[in-house]
Amino acid sequence: MKEKKLVLRTCCQTREVLEKKELIRVVRTPEGNVIIDQTGKANGRGAYLKKDSAVVLAAKKSHVLDKKLEVSVPENIYDELIEVING
Repeated sequence: MKEKKLVLRTCCQTREVLEKKELIRVVRTPEGNVIIDQTGKANGRGAYLKKDSAVVLAAKKSHVLDKKLEVSVPENIYDELIEVING
């Protein structure tokens, strides 16, 4: 029986190494748009944040996604992230 490999990624805000399913991916597409990638397979430069509203708000304040994605992340992306986390 084939074992499922554990996939780990680092939250760009907290620097915690977590399983991919505990994180949410934000992507700068090749066209320069910023999207929330819920499939984990979107094409482009990605950054991961822990699925926690406090972490998202801290990332908004520190502009860590702007630095990681090398683009200005629109305000509405943070609102969408919180909506996705809270379900």
